[in-house]
Amino acid sequence: MGEPNFWDNQQEAQKLINEANAIKKIVERFHELQRLHDDMNTFYELIEEEQDESLLPDLHKAIKDLTEELTSFELELMLDGPYDRNNAILEIHPGAGGTESQDWAEMLLRLYTRWAEQRGFQVETLDYLAGDEAGLKSVTLLIKGYNAYGYLSTERGVHRLVRISPFDAAGKRHTSFASVNVMPELENDVDIDLKQDDLKVDTYRSGGAGGQHVNTTDSAVRITHLPTGVVVTCQSERSQIKNRASAMKMLMGKLVERKLDEQKQETLAIRGEQKEIGWGSQIRSYVFHPYSMVKDHRTNVEIGNVQAVMDGNINPFIDAYLRQKLAVND
Repeated sequence: MGEPNFWDNQQEAQKLINEANAIKKIVERFHELQRLHDDMNTFYELIEEEQDESLLPDLHKAIKDLTEELTSFELELMLDGPYDRNNAILEIHPGAGGTESQDWAEMLLRLYTRWAEQRGFQVETLDYLAGDEAGLKSVTLLIKGYNAYGYLSTERGVHRLVRISPFDAAGKRHTSFASVNVMPELENDVDIDLKQDDLKVDTYRSGGAGGQHVNTTDSAVRITHLPTGVVVTCQSERSQIKNRASAMKMLMGKLVERKLDEQKQETLAIRGEQKEIGWGSQIRSYVFHPYSMVKDHRTNVEIGNVQAVMDGNINPFIDAYLRQKLAVND
């Protein structure tokens, strides 16, 4: 970074700076762990030498702080996949069920937005299609942050909601579904063979949530990859050129995710695993009625405080799934 020609290629320079900052954060967290460990030892030695039980609460707090920080640090070190460090592109689509499912999709949007903000990640809406009466028909987010894809890749699958529907005058219990798809944001230098003849590019007039901020030009972009049928859309910018560039990144991410899925399917077939991956593979249930519980069906982790989960507290689910995945791979 100290070389005089460092900024000649700004894109490469920025990538290097991001990598350096990520390494610095890891080192800083390691030193923080050392500090917490020293604090814990200090309280323990004082209690042992002076037989002063009044310091026990301080010792318990030091142990708790160290344990939480160590668990979080371990989790971060587990993310060593080829794209885990990348930003994440997250899509939410409601299942069958009309307004109820569309409202559920909107609730998941709020959940992931809050989770990202709590981690200090940036959230950008790339595409949003509002529901007919409430909620949304589809949304695509770009979540920017170190290891964003590594964390959020654990959320791929179908999410199930059970509650008394506010849209049912009879007050009946409803079950709704929404799918969450996650892919890494990829740079343009990723080795993916994209032929122009395989791409169908459409432009159209964009509009924000609820029809707000309607653009007066055809700046929104839809790209279809003809060989696979994969479709991506982007309308976050007023510039068609910028939307096309973002859509191309989304397309590359989807094609990479598709290839990873194919490899995973082959591995599961070799192992004799019969569980379906993708739509239909319910990963988590959020039950508001007749009791309060969120359960992850892959790890059996349960949280009784549904509201806390809806406010973004999904780290226990992410942690458990990553540890389970690591154990399987080992």
